[in-house]
Amino acid sequence: MKLLLDEQQSRHLAEVLRNEGHDIVAVTERAELRGQSDDAILAAAVSDRRAIMTENIRDFAVLHRRWVDEGRTHYGIVLASRERFPQRGRASARLLTALRG
Repeated sequence: MKLLLDEQQSRHLAEVLRNEGHDIVAVTERAELRGQSDDAILAAAVSDRRAIMTENIRDFAVLHRRWVDEGRTHYGIVLASRERFPQRGRASARLLTALRG
């Protein structure tokens, strides 16, 4: 699995998944991406041939539609709501289980 974790995702999640052999990078680990627009983040994911995982469902749904309308492609957008997959305690284990498939 090759993912770019958006700013809302914890660095810890990236570390856990990397330790399991996945190719994961968090926006918070790349200084040049911190604070960038969603469009710039998605473009960076495409440049690295990664899907992006985000909690920013509303904005990325709009961004996806715009990219499709413009004929642009990406490697996928994984939408993870904080309500369904909180990133603390046992709840974070649910997110890891979902990502592992």
